[in-house]
Amino acid sequence: MNKICNCIIVDDEPMAREILENHLQKVDAVTIIASCKNAIEAFNVLNSNSIDLIFLDINMPEISGLSFAKTINRNIKVIFTTAYREYAIDGFNLQAVDYLLKPISFERLLQSVNKYLGENSTLILEPTLEISQEANDFIFVRSDRKMIKINFYEINYIESFSDYLKIHLNDKIIITRETITNIEAKLPKRDFIRIHRSFIVSISKIESFTNEFIEMNKKAIPISRSYKKDVLARLENV
Repeated sequence: MNKICNCIIVDDEPMAREILENHLQKVDAVTIIASCKNAIEAFNVLNSNSIDLIFLDINMPEISGLSFAKTINRNIKVIFTTAYREYAIDGFNLQAVDYLLKPISFERLLQSVNKYLGENSTLILEPTLEISQEANDFIFVRSDRKMIKINFYEINYIESFSDYLKIHLNDKIIITRETITNIEAKLPKRDFIRIHRSFIVSISKIESFTNEFIEMNKKAIPISRSYKKDVLARLENV
């Protein structure tokens, strides 16, 4: 597949830039020209390169992403990346291609790239979740104002409390604002199973199970009635 889109990443958080770089390196239709930590660096790159698309953080020091977007050539498209929903209207008022909320999954980013390509090219990428699941053995989640890397093999189970999660690892618990449905989509299906509307467990960490409970680390986690049939069928055939 030929490279058809030159892009830059602009974000003051190193971890956020790294996540986007890792995602975009899997997309053959996109070439990363530069990864910039502020708008001034990005301005210099734009002046010396032919850029088609910018992945632009909004909440940055000195010059915000919204302010910077107002200064660039209108032929250069923008996909905003931010942890704050309240900027969405301002972003779309600037005719952004898309508005991505952190933490950004590969599948969600691929949807944005497809949207850009759909508006600017006949080439459309297939947004298959299996690509993201097989490509990495970890995810990043936001906790305590930073993005934390979580290896899949460290996860014992995930517990939902309305709009936040407790991710129980081997030696600690990570709390993040996320829905269990969203986190479930980011986990490899071969390794994890949803057993309850509030619980996802790592199959390899299960020590025993009954028709009602899964046991791990001396803890009994309930299997709900609505998930029981699928859970038992899956575990009995592992």
